[in-house]
Amino acid sequence: MSHAGAPELRVYLPIEDLQRQFAAYLGTPTRARGYPPVRGQHSLIIEVAPGLAIERVTDLALKSVPSVEPGILFVERQFGVLEVHSDDRADIDAAGKAILDGLGAGPADQLAPRILYSDVIENLTDQHAVIINRNRDASMVLPGDSLLVYEMTPALFASVAANEAEKAAPGITIVTVSMIGAAGRLYLSGTTAQVLTARDAITSVLTGIEGRAG
Repeated sequence: MSHAGAPELRVYLPIEDLQRQFAAYLGTPTRARGYPPVRGQHSLIIEVAPGLAIERVTDLALKSVPSVEPGILFVERQFGVLEVHSDDRADIDAAGKAILDGLGAGPADQLAPRILYSDVIENLTDQHAVIINRNRDASMVLPGDSLLVYEMTPALFASVAANEAEKAAPGITIVTVSMIGAAGRLYLSGTTAQVLTARDAITSVLTGIEGRAG
């Protein structure tokens, strides 16, 4: 391996038991340009800097555990993102260990998630629902629904937030998951009780993740 410096681990995110809506979202063409995951599989999402270092991360994962399937491989301006998934959690753990060993890092070397904002908007108006739906990348929000908006950094933590929200409140609707970029954003809709349950689940999972200050 030759490079100017060791890559920085920004996100190391195992996601257990992909939920129905979130797995389907990950499988959309704008997300999974490789092999789409399905409900019940397990996922690992990695982000490193600089962006091109993600190709080494991919090599480490796929050579160590050929049975894992890459879904997302994305090189953005500053960071690189890889998502791999498998039916077997042990495969994900083994691929993760190979990546961490190759980077000389541990899970706690990632950036800790930081909550930037959350709000619950009750009884959404017709006009508000229409304009959100023009910009959505998952399911529609309906007039009269309550809407949870949630923002955090690094952006990839929106993925585990969406999955854990769906586990806690299976009746919610995933409207948007922005998981790559400067900040992660979620739009989730449902009854007020559902979105409050989802909000609390997201806060719980994000505050429980170890990491360094960014």
